[in-house]
Amino acid sequence: MDRYDGFREFVHARQQSLMRTAYLLTGDTHLAEDLLQSVLTKVAGHWPKLLRQGSPEAYTRRALINQHISWRRRTRRELPSAHPPERGHSHDDSTVDRIVLRQALMRLTPRQRAVIVLRFYEDRSERETAELLNCSLGTVKSQTHHALGRLRVLAPELAHLLVDAETQEVNR
Repeated sequence: MDRYDGFREFVHARQQSLMRTAYLLTGDTHLAEDLLQSVLTKVAGHWPKLLRQGSPEAYTRRALINQHISWRRRTRRELPSAHPPERGHSHDDSTVDRIVLRQALMRLTPRQRAVIVLRFYEDRSERETAELLNCSLGTVKSQTHHALGRLRVLAPELAHLLVDAETQEVNR
């Protein structure tokens, strides 16, 4: 039995989902590819252990988040932020909302962005998010609260989306 048995299948099955998460964390396709490649290299090294523990996806997602936060701490670079484009007659509201949301997400701290991505994009519970981030349930709740508040300040034009997120939060 090869020590990498099942690794290719795992990558093939989960690559698109993991890439989406990496993109949402970094906001850049090339950085997301680099992040995912770096993490998958580490996952391959731990593959037999991860199979025995039965948690390769959870480990991989946690590694994506941790690696991204680590990169951000090391580089401390500023991301350019342009004003959202003016509404033109050829853009529908959802496209503009996605652009504005992406720009606002990029201005959150890496931890806040990770919480928002896991909670609302990946539809993870607070408990799952806490496990993936290796933090307490209270930390997830406070980070969610602070991140939604920050998004409200950064992108007031997205208030209708944030109300939905808060409603979703209360109903869980």
